[in-house]
Amino acid sequence: MTRRILIVDDVPTNRIILKVKLTAACYEAVQAASGPEALEIARRDPPDLVLLDYAMPDMDGIAVCRALRADPATARVPVIMVTASGDEEAKIAALRAGADDFLVKPIDDRMLLARIRNLLRARGDDLGAGSAALDEFGLAEPAAGFDLPPRVALIAPRPETGLRWRSVLAPHLFAAITPMAREAALEGAGGAADLYLIGLDLDAPGSGLQLMSELRSRPGSAHAAICLVLPAEGQGQAATALDLGADDVLREGFDGAEVALRAQALIARKRAADRQRARLAEGLRLALTDPLTGLHNRRYALPMLGRMLAEAAAHGRTCAVMVLDIDRFKSVNDRFGHAAGDKVLTGVSARLSVALRPGDLIARIGGEEFLVALPGVTEAEALILAERLRHAVSERPFAIDLSEPPLRVTVSIGVALASTPAETAESALARADRALLAAKADGRDQVMNAGRNAA
Repeated sequence: MTRRILIVDDVPTNRIILKVKLTAACYEAVQAASGPEALEIARRDPPDLVLLDYAMPDMDGIAVCRALRADPATARVPVIMVTASGDEEAKIAALRAGADDFLVKPIDDRMLLARIRNLLRARGDDLGAGSAALDEFGLAEPAAGFDLPPRVALIAPRPETGLRWRSVLAPHLFAAITPMAREAALEGAGGAADLYLIGLDLDAPGSGLQLMSELRSRPGSAHAAICLVLPAEGQGQAATALDLGADDVLREGFDGAEVALRAQALIARKRAADRQRARLAEGLRLALTDPLTGLHNRRYALPMLGRMLAEAAAHGRTCAVMVLDIDRFKSVNDRFGHAAGDKVLTGVSARLSVALRPGDLIARIGGEEFLVALPGVTEAEALILAERLRHAVSERPFAIDLSEPPLRVTVSIGVALASTPAETAESALARADRALLAAKADGRDQVMNAGRNAA
């Protein structure tokens, strides 16, 4: 899908030139001649990125950027501020207003396109839509109310350079700022940093790019923000660094106030992405877990059973499949209420789980029905284990209400041994289910073997 870029400039010639360049790079360019027009377009159909002129009559770029950031529909849209002046105060004002970058005219085409690619790539990694879905369906936990101070690692060509970077940055950035060697960063000394400032040329020209790649390949630092510090000369290096995965680039001799603003934005984005990944992982866990018992649910169990059977067949081993059902469970709900029924379900789940081996599968696949899979057991061993599960449930009554005597609960179990490559999760489950029905028809509180007792 073609990315849409909104060009905001009161000078028609500037808009036309930028549109030609962006169209040649296969972007869809939309134009606005003023701040109010830009806001109207952005709110109606949010673009993927905004190229915003700093100085415009009526409503300047700072005001437009603030308005974009204040609107939830456009708050995460990347903004590149463009200006004819390289004034440091203007740059800091733009960054404070929420701009992602600040480019000075005449704009180097390679740098502009590299920065656009960099910001669009970062936005493509945004997990906001998935996180919003968790909120909508009630699967997300509330965000933590307290964040530890961010950790910033400075990896410079020489120790004295790292100390100088820290002295420039520390007065403007509330963070634990630590100069460290390349090896310490790769080993994760003290834990991974939120942001790495890396010199482009460490022990060899361009070796900072290699270090960046190595940090991206390690789980602890894969999602950290990375900013490369380049020599004062060489514009082409900045574009290359951005295209190779740097989140931002700085020039040696950087201003501490400006870099602090850039660092704060990168760290905020990194931490927001960390929270969203955690929320999505938790949402996935909840989607595969029975909320009452904490066991896996049917959605997880059947594909896992299929994999267990396939693995057993590939190695010439057997796998026992059991279906367990709580006997006369409806009468528990009818007599004592659903809260008592929930206590029985959670108690049975706990006893079954304790009686199983590590690596066995247990899941709640229905109201009072459980699935158990036991890889690598013989038929005789499977029946012994099934009896153990039956006794684990029935040997001690369940205390469900202080006003009522403890309730004895039993289970019926159907067992099917999968021993051929043709066995599927569905067929093994069906055989075990038929054995369960035979157990219940024969008086309940017993184990039935599909190989002998169920047709």
